Amino acid sequence: MSEQIERLLALVAAGDRYDIPYEEIRPAQIAAANARFQQRLGEIGLLRHQAEASGIAAITDLADLVPLLFAHTTYKSYPESWLVQGKWDRLERWLETVSTYPITGVDRAGIADIDDWLRRLEAAGTFVSCSSGTTGKCSMIAAAAPDRAFSRRNAAMAFAWGTGIAPAHDFKLMGTVPVPTSPRNADSRAAIADNFTNGDDFNFPAPPITIGQVSRMVALRRAIADGTATPNELTDYERIAAERQAGIDSGMERTIEALIAHRGEKLLISGQLGLLFQMTGKIRAQGYGAGDYHPENAMFLGGGPKGAVLPPDYLQILMETYNVRYERLFQYYGMQELNTTMPRCAKGRYHVPPWLILLLLDEGGEALVPATNGEAEGRAGFFDLSLDGRWGGVISGDKITVRYGKCDCGHQGPTIGPDIVRYADLGDGDKITCAGTIDAYVRGVA
Repeated sequence: MSEQIERLLALVAAGDRYDIPYEEIRPAQIAAANARFQQRLGEIGLLRHQAEASGIAAITDLADLVPLLFAHTTYKSYPESWLVQGKWDRLERWLETVSTYPITGVDRAGIADIDDWLRRLEAAGTFVSCSSGTTGKCSMIAAAAPDRAFSRRNAAMAFAWGTGIAPAHDFKLMGTVPVPTSPRNADSRAAIADNFTNGDDFNFPAPPITIGQVSRMVALRRAIADGTATPNELTDYERIAAERQAGIDSGMERTIEALIAHRGEKLLISGQLGLLFQMTGKIRAQGYGAGDYHPENAMFLGGGPKGAVLPPDYLQILMETYNVRYERLFQYYGMQELNTTMPRCAKGRYHVPPWLILLLLDEGGEALVPATNGEAEGRAGFFDLSLDGRWGGVISGDKITVRYGKCDCGHQGPTIGPDIVRYADLGDGDKITCAGTIDAYVRGVA
């Protein structure tokens, strides 16, 4: 590992990691990106293809990274038929084209489904986190053991910075949402639990959500909408949906009971906006509120409303109910394709750490948007220097606003505004220029 990479990664524990001027850190980022590029060039086939196609032999400016970024759709560029037909060996070859290390030692005997396959990969040392979109086709994103260790460390440090709470193992963790199973989700939860809670955790009382379950339900919904679902599939869909809803309803009631029963304890409430807001309404209807809860409570919210229709003051209602001060509400911006999360400051902006290179792009993802003294708008691109198991460059599907100077909270360095939207939700769809050529190459090699 180069000196510049080591220097930037070591800042994960530095008190001033979110307070370094952009112009001051950029030369080190360029040098570190070039070192990582030279290291990965012979290890990741798609990166080598992108470099040859764009004529880039070295990173001498941040603009050189743009043609080397992978579209976020890259991680779902495998033929869906391989997943349906259980062609696990072909999926492994595909995964190798976008990963650093070869996949070896996987026991494929009698693999039942994608969940079983993911467990076999993990047993062989390849850790794959998946996320499923509206199409039902999941992204598969590989990580190595060093990625998981760094992710856990960053998650704990980011929580401490974002809330001002020092690790003291004195919170009771209240998990108020069923969390999809993946190495990434497990690491984030473990980082918080290991550093801030007393071990007496409450977990939403429902079976974990697996990627296989999510993908199957979305695929069934798609078949129903297309009119291609068979009668048996319709019956399965209705049965699975009813069972899942019954589990959620039961889990909500038991979680409400727990939130009331433990109201006098120091709580770290972890949840997702839509479901937690529903439960909060029922708690308030029973007469409980801020006066009943511990004055040092904290809250950790992941994701957005996820389609839930919430009132404009939903956040205020949540914090008032559980007696959580705004500065002790932890929110972050991140994505499965990255290894690093960006914590929200007290002024509502997300701070980008120095080992995560922010690349603000035009809508097509073809060029950098020039840095300005004010707000700049564009597509979010990143290069994550902390990644070991895959290439760190990604073009996201997010439209963001960026400020490169001092934040209103007083810290310097790039920050991202709170209004983040998906290009796919803006009417014209998400059109990343490089996505088609990347997908074609990956399919051809795999």
